[in-house]
Amino acid sequence: MHIIIDIVILILTIVLGVPVPFCFMAAALYMGIVAFPDFSFLMTVGFRALNSLTLLSIPFFIIAGMLMSSSGIAERLTSFADSILGRMKGGLGAATIWACAIFGAISGTASSAVAAIGTIMIPKLEERGYPRYYSTAIVSCSAILGQLIPPSVPMILYGWVTQTSVTACFLATIIPGITMATIYSIINFYMVKRNFPLVSVEPPAPGIEKLRIVARATKRSIWSLLMPIIILGAIYGGATTPTEAAAVAVTYSVVVGFLIYRELNIKSFFSSLTDAATTSGVIILMLFFVTILGRLYTMQRVPMTIANFLLSISDNKVVILLMVNVFLIIIGMLMDDLSGTMLVAPLLLPLMTQIGIHPVHFAAILGTNLGLGNVTPPTAPILYLGGRIGKVQFNEYISTALIFMVFGNLPVIILTTYFPWFSMFLPQLIMGVK
Repeated sequence: MHIIIDIVILILTIVLGVPVPFCFMAAALYMGIVAFPDFSFLMTVGFRALNSLTLLSIPFFIIAGMLMSSSGIAERLTSFADSILGRMKGGLGAATIWACAIFGAISGTASSAVAAIGTIMIPKLEERGYPRYYSTAIVSCSAILGQLIPPSVPMILYGWVTQTSVTACFLATIIPGITMATIYSIINFYMVKRNFPLVSVEPPAPGIEKLRIVARATKRSIWSLLMPIIILGAIYGGATTPTEAAAVAVTYSVVVGFLIYRELNIKSFFSSLTDAATTSGVIILMLFFVTILGRLYTMQRVPMTIANFLLSISDNKVVILLMVNVFLIIIGMLMDDLSGTMLVAPLLLPLMTQIGIHPVHFAAILGTNLGLGNVTPPTAPILYLGGRIGKVQFNEYISTALIFMVFGNLPVIILTTYFPWFSMFLPQLIMGVK
């Protein structure tokens, strides 16, 4: 009974708009008081959990994302994508999708991708004749690619909380992320060609001229393009840990912003640090209380209760995975990807291993489902953020966003969930994950 009341407290406070860290604090306090009258020992649980080198990568990646926005790196990434795809009908929309994917590969979170790419691309899309509601829907849905294209902060948290290799989790979400971006692009081309005849494109360039345009854009964007190559290459090549790579990303952004592009100044630098500190502080505070709440749930045998309940409904693996997917989407609707990962991963992992799902495979299942939940009404945190940036009413762009969800997200979720090779191929090939 105490568990049910605690979950009601958590969900109710989230729905009422209480800041997420304090929602977890309220749930942890209630559970600690009713289940463990002397729960002072739990404070040390939270502090010990935060004393992790892996978690240090989170503020570094957030700082790198903020600096990319203010140093001109993000703008050049979008320009490069536009140079390749922009002369096709619907090309700028596809360029926006891939710009979100590339930006998400470094910043690591969906919210930062919406803020950075949305601010740049929504006005540019509108200039080309794309309706503002459509531009907002594209940016909002594409932002969740930042949760899948590594290095993603949710996968860092998943690896930390489940004691799974972070690099293996990164590899598990690459193919789902790229597949989703590709499907989004196909949907975009189809919708623009069918529904938006007024979308303008520059005249197709001859072969040599096209190469010159791409070459000029590449030259202008070369330092921006090298950033994900260096970061991901260092991680997968074994040269650095994700934490060290995050520190390299910050250093690279500072050097490029100050010395090469010269668009970063002292004021914007400290503004980026302030924004990153605020975001990181919220995340760390949330992690502290989620860790305590997770330990309380474990001591109350909640993971085993969930496993027994689902297995009592059906022992069919396909049915159990379907129920888990629905549960994860609902969690993603209620809270952001970071808090959802922290709460759900330790609760469901015992069940997943019990039915034969590898922890790395579950990382990909978790990422794809929470991503869909983040843009699914009624709460849809990422979708609402996109609406605020695009200055569009929710009812104007939700129908367009649903098209991307149904035909873009759901096929990838099905492939990721029921075909293990889809997400496990790269971890097995590169790291020998069994």
